[in-house]
Amino acid sequence: MTDIDIDGPDFFTDNALLADPYAYLAEMRGQCPVRRESHRGVVMVTGYEEALSVYNDTDQFSSCISVTGPFPGFPVPLEGDDVSALIEEHRAELPMSDQLPTMDPPSHTQHRGLLTKMMTPIRLRENEEFMQRLCARQYDAALGAGAAGGRGTAEFIGAFASPFVMLVVADLLGVPEADHDEFVQAVLHGAAGGMIGSSKEGQTLSHSPLEYLYAKFSAYIEDRRAQPRADVLTGLAQATFPDGSLPEVIDVVRVAANLFAAGQETTIRLLSSAVKILAEDRELQARLRADRSLLRNFIEETLRWESPVRGDFRLSKVPVTVGGVDMPAGTTLMLLNAAANRDPRQFANPDAFDVDRENARFHFAFGRGVHICPGAALARTEARISLSQLLDRTTDIWIDEDHHGPAGDRTYHYIPTFILRGLTRLHIGYELA
Repeated sequence: MTDIDIDGPDFFTDNALLADPYAYLAEMRGQCPVRRESHRGVVMVTGYEEALSVYNDTDQFSSCISVTGPFPGFPVPLEGDDVSALIEEHRAELPMSDQLPTMDPPSHTQHRGLLTKMMTPIRLRENEEFMQRLCARQYDAALGAGAAGGRGTAEFIGAFASPFVMLVVADLLGVPEADHDEFVQAVLHGAAGGMIGSSKEGQTLSHSPLEYLYAKFSAYIEDRRAQPRADVLTGLAQATFPDGSLPEVIDVVRVAANLFAAGQETTIRLLSSAVKILAEDRELQARLRADRSLLRNFIEETLRWESPVRGDFRLSKVPVTVGGVDMPAGTTLMLLNAAANRDPRQFANPDAFDVDRENARFHFAFGRGVHICPGAALARTEARISLSQLLDRTTDIWIDEDHHGPAGDRTYHYIPTFILRGLTRLHIGYELA
């Protein structure tokens, strides 16, 4: 352990922790894997088994604050030994309360059931075919389709990852191709709302920062219910709850918009982290070029090593004990995926990136329990296809030192949020195959 002062920096607002939070989290876990931080009173769960126990317990923990944690705080004091009734009474006043990640069973079970109608095996296969074509087209634009041996530079996130991921989800949900350009402009340039989990002190959180997506998908669903067609949006419009009842239009819209918005930021960060790792480690890059069977486990180890979601929040409904630590009802807990994924009790030599790690897939990058990310399979497929095509198109990729500095003295900038983990820009150099 180091002599890091755990109570000094504020995890939620101190941008000094953005570049490398792992030593801080390791020190916290080393002191106690369940520890209350001093600035917000949040109980930080940094241990793997401890986090797993909370993820799997929907009886004692609510997800109502899953994406906002201590901000802006619960609307009323949480008093008594069972705050379940208070949670239900004031749930609608909480930010993002209409989104799937903040719902608890049985409402969560019903709404998540709609996703099974949206993401059928047939639809995912069709989407993968589109993904292959889109990936090739996007790399043509990002890297150029010049002669073999051509060299160049690109900003990977803006030129490839962001538009690729957005259009993959648009296709999955059946957004007409004629509307794709509009979605690129509106979603990628901020019309869909602000960032959740900003580390800026006092950041105002909109109740529903998805107005653009709500408006578009409401129009789509209402149109398809009035005039069904042989398309994916009609399937969404006719999707029913598990009990067979037809949901209100807004219920379908919320689930579709959540899948659309939530899957983008996380997958973009996964892709950029993976490319950064390959560009920094030329020996590993050479191994993957020679043996593509390593690619799947490489993706899992990337998810473990640099989880796109740093953590998730829960609110205790009743007095609970986690990892031997007692806490009262109304306690805010943060399940720190970034720390649990590097718990040495679960992962040997956890700070080393090991493409051969046998249990890499046991990471928490997609959460666990009933709220495990419904788009996990989609994200893995996007990563596999985009990385495979990048390796096919190039003989070498490297970090652009004009933007990030020389090896050993790199400068990377990370998005200023306590929820997500990822680069804002990734400039690479490449040599075309």
